[in-house]
Amino acid sequence: MDYLWAGLGLISLIAGGDILVRGSVSVARHMRVSPLLIGLTVVAFGTSAPELVVSIDAAAFEGVPELSLGNAVGSNIANVLLVLGVPALIYPMTCSAKAVGRDTMAMIVTTLIFVLLCLTGQIGFLSGAFLFLMLVGYLGYSAHQSRTDPSRLAEELEEIESQALASKSKWVAAGFVVAGLVALVVGAELLVGGAVNIARDLGVSEATIGLTMIAIGTSLPELATSVAAALRRNCDVALGNVIGSNMFNLLGVIGVTAMIVPIPVGQDFLNLNLWVMVASALLLIPVAIFRIPIGRTMGILFTVSYVAYIVYLL
Repeated sequence: MDYLWAGLGLISLIAGGDILVRGSVSVARHMRVSPLLIGLTVVAFGTSAPELVVSIDAAAFEGVPELSLGNAVGSNIANVLLVLGVPALIYPMTCSAKAVGRDTMAMIVTTLIFVLLCLTGQIGFLSGAFLFLMLVGYLGYSAHQSRTDPSRLAEELEEIESQALASKSKWVAAGFVVAGLVALVVGAELLVGGAVNIARDLGVSEATIGLTMIAIGTSLPELATSVAAALRRNCDVALGNVIGSNMFNLLGVIGVTAMIVPIPVGQDFLNLNLWVMVASALLLIPVAIFRIPIGRTMGILFTVSYVAYIVYLL
């Protein structure tokens, strides 16, 4: 029964996140918010809402903050090895946009700073506030770059148009926002509650469940987006999707959660999981900086590495 509740919770989370983003984009447009600001805040935060709600629920209400850390770290690992590995099996991708290289280095620096904070043994309020301020700074920098880069602004506008509702009614848009929030809260409660019970039944830690089942589940939207980008032969979109998600997981999800409840960093994270996350981030340097294609060989390497990692954890 726990598997059923967890599955229903995951479906509710994914659907709720999508509904929330579409409703929020439409509400922001009714309020005449600039498209650039919508792209950098509403869409970005909305697509990370499932991870954020799950982490807050796990840490603040279920008393298992290790699950929230496992969710963020596991999602970042899955985003690189699985979300980029599987699409590469479909079609080799070559990235060309200059911004991708810059953003990749920003993600790697963010990952290293996050690991340094974890080495203290706990991510408390001050560390969480620092991470969140880094996110604000990154958004400000992105806004500046978008204004000076017409191609990047065009990508923002295209994403916003694809997320907006067909209905022009502000009440319909507001209804979507409310429905999305409700679905996220209910989904998080079902998923976290089911996951904790499953962990206890299997005799594994909540952190392991966060690193595996929940991390994979909350990465499914990114996987779908990247597969679609691969079919369109657009590596920049696929890689940009991963970079943005990874940045928000560490700076937004963990930053906000840690400001509510301190997150302890277990020995398993210090010995293995954090370094797997760092290694997966470093794998993107040849792709983003030297424009090496993500071909089928690399796709197989990424996917097999991820499967081996999951098998090792379990």
